[in-house]
Amino acid sequence: MLGVLITTAISFILYLFVLLTILITKKNKKATFKYGVSIFIIGFILFSIVIYAIMPAITIPNMLLSNLLVGVITTASLLVMIGEVGGYKAPQNSIIGFVFILVIVALPIVFIAGFFALDDSYESIDKEEQDQSEPLSKEDTPIAVAPESARNKMQKAMSVVPNPQFYDLGKLQVQKIDEEIVYIAPLEFTGFWKYIRGNETEGYFKISATNVNAQPEFMDSKMTYTNSSYFNDNVKRVIYNQYPHYMQSGEAQIEVDDQGKPWYVQTLYQPIKITNKPNMTDQKVAVVDPVNGEVSLYRTNDAPDFIEGSISSEMAALQNEYFGNYVHGWFNSLFGKKDVRIPNDSGTEKSVTPIFDETGEMYYFTDMTSPKENIDSALGYTLIHARTGTLTYYNGDINNAIMDSEGAKQIVNKEFPEKNWEGSMPILYNIDGNPTWIVNVLDPNGLFKHYAYIDASDSDFVVFGDTAEGTLDAYRIALQQDPGRVESTEDVEAEPRSGVVSRVLVITNETSQVVQFLLEGEETIYRLNASNQPLAVFLQEGDEVIMQVKVRDEQTATVEEMSIEGLTE
Repeated sequence: MLGVLITTAISFILYLFVLLTILITKKNKKATFKYGVSIFIIGFILFSIVIYAIMPAITIPNMLLSNLLVGVITTASLLVMIGEVGGYKAPQNSIIGFVFILVIVALPIVFIAGFFALDDSYESIDKEEQDQSEPLSKEDTPIAVAPESARNKMQKAMSVVPNPQFYDLGKLQVQKIDEEIVYIAPLEFTGFWKYIRGNETEGYFKISATNVNAQPEFMDSKMTYTNSSYFNDNVKRVIYNQYPHYMQSGEAQIEVDDQGKPWYVQTLYQPIKITNKPNMTDQKVAVVDPVNGEVSLYRTNDAPDFIEGSISSEMAALQNEYFGNYVHGWFNSLFGKKDVRIPNDSGTEKSVTPIFDETGEMYYFTDMTSPKENIDSALGYTLIHARTGTLTYYNGDINNAIMDSEGAKQIVNKEFPEKNWEGSMPILYNIDGNPTWIVNVLDPNGLFKHYAYIDASDSDFVVFGDTAEGTLDAYRIALQQDPGRVESTEDVEAEPRSGVVSRVLVITNETSQVVQFLLEGEETIYRLNASNQPLAVFLQEGDEVIMQVKVRDEQTATVEEMSIEGLTE
């Protein structure tokens, strides 16, 4: 309640000034004081209830507006009451009128200042740009399950929860637990009476974010303080009561520590100067114990190690908006729009999609497009570190006419119009040197149906599959079957390999053939396009080969040159 009392007290400054001025100028001070104090007490109680409900942060714009509202209502009431007591109409008071004018004039000044503060908000972003775009490696970003699909499975598993009619799923959050990337979703009350009856929620669900066949697991962990609780059990109110001078970014999410205990995590920031525009230089994160309501405040990068997303998806989306729109200031964002980039709205969380790199660090991915209508090419993409808030913008080669995420989703949507299947969670990967959109295909109920691998520079080059690895293999084969396709391995040094062939598979389509084979004692799959070396289609088990290959990973390699003993020698 401390935050509510402080906010309410600040909101009555104007009224207290008016009351003091009237007391000084009025003859009937006793009656004025009596009614003035009565109005203050009643108004303070009523406005405290309002503040308790809406929880406005203590900022200059908010306090100016609340003082004006409180001042107008309470002063009008006071003047009417003392006018009746004194038997005469309350005279105009020049000092009071002047102060009210100042407050009224201050509001539009603060509003206008907000536009100029947009430049400061842009400058407050910790950002860098990379001229050379680096599409993400498929091995580095293993999230493969769309959140809609994960949520659908969790909803179907609600029957395992005690009193499931009390609850619904809360905000979905991706997290790494014990080296496994999972989705976490807390149980939240469905309404006020369910909160009264239940008092505390039963726990949370988790499900793999990398395995489309995984099933959700319910974790029993009772929580009293939640997003859907009321009164002082509400997480937002718990944070507000301790840190009313901070603004909260979006809805608190839960993250789970190494012992399986959930914690509510909320990103906080303070505004710039006399505005409500965010200062992204010094962001904080509040961590709430859902059992006892204790709150700890950290700099986002100093949060406990188990917290991946101390920067919320809402804050990441806001950073993208400011970074893209205000690169040359607010005025340029309206007129001219030089270098303006608009974040696409294809993300899974507030226009951003969480991903993980090879070190296990979480980032928010968003591709940027032109503000010009009917342009569906990507200008670049951003990665925002989910703990530091550092924004990296990748451009350069990506500007060479590749489609944006909305274009990739539309390709999927047009493929299955009769089934109403739609694309979800498009992420740009580097597949063998080719920028590739990987899109989940979901049915109207959010159930996973296919993967779509789409060449970002050729909308007609699409491969669908049921599994991530199977679709990836099929896509790579399709790339190899295209004689004009530039291999991704051109930046990889060729190395010599030799051995005896143990298995051979020749894949044929209408235009070309791809030869795949294994060597004795190895697990690497070697591939080559027969159009580049026609005699390779006659390869047999037992043949000895000498090759120059470019190894993509320990499992696959592209054959650049090959000699077959007894056939090419």
